[in-house]
Amino acid sequence: MTVPAGSGGGGGHRSRSNFSAELDQLRLQVEVMAVRVGDALERMGRVLRTADPVLAEAALAADDEVDAMMVSLTARCYDLICREAPVASDLRFLVSVLRMLEELERIGDLSLRVVKQAPDLPLVMEHPSMFRTLLDMADEAHELYRTALGAWSAQDLDAARTLAVRNRVMDGDYAALLDRILALDGPGAAQVAVTAVLVGRALERIADHTVIIGERLRYLLTADLAYLASEVR
Repeated sequence: MTVPAGSGGGGGHRSRSNFSAELDQLRLQVEVMAVRVGDALERMGRVLRTADPVLAEAALAADDEVDAMMVSLTARCYDLICREAPVASDLRFLVSVLRMLEELERIGDLSLRVVKQAPDLPLVMEHPSMFRTLLDMADEAHELYRTALGAWSAQDLDAARTLAVRNRVMDGDYAALLDRILALDGPGAAQVAVTAVLVGRALERIADHTVIIGERLRYLLTADLAYLASEVR
C-alpha cells in the first residue's frame, strides 16, 4: 500500500531504518570488545613466556576497559529490547550478543587468572616438558579465539563450525599436562602442581568459552536450537 505524502506514514520506515543502524553499530562495538579481549590473550601469552611482573601489572590494569565495555554494551542491549520490542532474527541477535558478551568477559577474566600466576611461573619453567605443554595450550587457545573473532566479524558459519573440532587438540594437551603433573615428585612439587593446574585449567576453559562463541554464532545464523546445547555446562 502506498502511503500518501504528508501522512506521516514514513515514520515507521525511518524508525525501522534507525533500529537496523543501531543493531549494526552494536555488532561493531561487540567486535571492538572482542579485539580488546584478544589483546588480553596476547598479553597473557607474553606473561606466560616471561613471567615479567611489569607485563603482568599492565595486563591486570587493562582489564578495566573490558569490564566497562561489558557493562555498557549489556545496558545497550537491554535498552534496545525494551524500547524496540524486537522479534524473530532481531531478538535472536540481541539475545546472542548478551550471551557473547558474557563469554568475552569470562575469557578476559581467565586470561588474568594465568597472569596472576606470574610470580610462580619460574618454578614451572624448571620443568621443560610441562612448560612447553602450557605454551602450546596458550597458542592453541589464542588461535581458536582468533578464528572465533574472524567468524563473528565476517558472520562466517563455516569458520564457526571448525571450532568445536579443533578444540579436541586442547583437550588432549590438557590430559597430557595432568599426566605430567601427577608424575611430579621431590621438593617444591606441590607448588609447581598447583600453578600448572591453575594455568592449564584456565587455558582449557578459554578454549571452551571460545567454542561457545562459535556455537552461539551458528545459532544466530541458522536459528537451529541444537547449537545452544554447548551452553549447558
